[in-house]
Amino acid sequence: MQLCSIASGSSGNCIYLGDDNTHVIVDAGISGKRIEAGLSSIGIKGDELSGILVTHEHSDHISGLGVMARRYGVPIYATRGTLDYISSSKSMGKIPAELFCEVKEDEEFDLGTLRVRPISISHDAAQPVAYRVAAGKKSAAVMTDLGYFDDYIVKNLEGLDILLLEANHDIRMLETGSYPYYLKQRILGKKGHLSNENAGRLLNRVLNSHIKKILLGHLSRENNYEQLAYETVRLEVDMGEGPYRASDFDISIARRDEMSALFSC
Repeated sequence: MQLCSIASGSSGNCIYLGDDNTHVIVDAGISGKRIEAGLSSIGIKGDELSGILVTHEHSDHISGLGVMARRYGVPIYATRGTLDYISSSKSMGKIPAELFCEVKEDEEFDLGTLRVRPISISHDAAQPVAYRVAAGKKSAAVMTDLGYFDDYIVKNLEGLDILLLEANHDIRMLETGSYPYYLKQRILGKKGHLSNENAGRLLNRVLNSHIKKILLGHLSRENNYEQLAYETVRLEVDMGEGPYRASDFDISIARRDEMSALFSC
């Protein structure tokens, strides 16, 4: 199982997941050119993609979707609500209907040699999901764009080997920043985004002894910065009731304009 963040942030998201035989990306929220360059840097061509797993229809997750789907004939996997939006969106251009593949929350499906589980999340979108992907006994998850977490989310993130987890904003920066009130309320609400503090609290509940890599992603450009996210999440883990400390794990930031390494387990 491998994971690489091609881009992760409020301005665009695209995450590679795969094994030796099957390659997918989670979201295509950057240009097709950037996606192709990112894949090429880890030795993968666009026509080798077996699918694009779409979390939801916001532009920072689908802006390059139409280009990639048409250029390479890549199937698009998403919930019915998300597919309905994409198929009716003029900004996407015409996408062949046969490329649309509906997924349902909590119903696992095979995609080549990968096993994919869509996970329901709370976000202000039509029918958003996160994804857990397994290759044999190894598994990784991309969990972003959720306003809160509960026991259901925790259960779906147990036993992972690699996790990309949202740490979107610092609460104080958001509250005192320049965003209009309605937008602050949206981000802080139950259908918004996970704060640094809540990311640390969620991480504290899903850590396990064999997890190899944790990436903190989807950072806000205006209401967060890398060192603050990193230190806040680590502090929450250290203050938590779990048996682990942050220093026990490899934690780093998935950047918006720079690829991560290719992590394997």
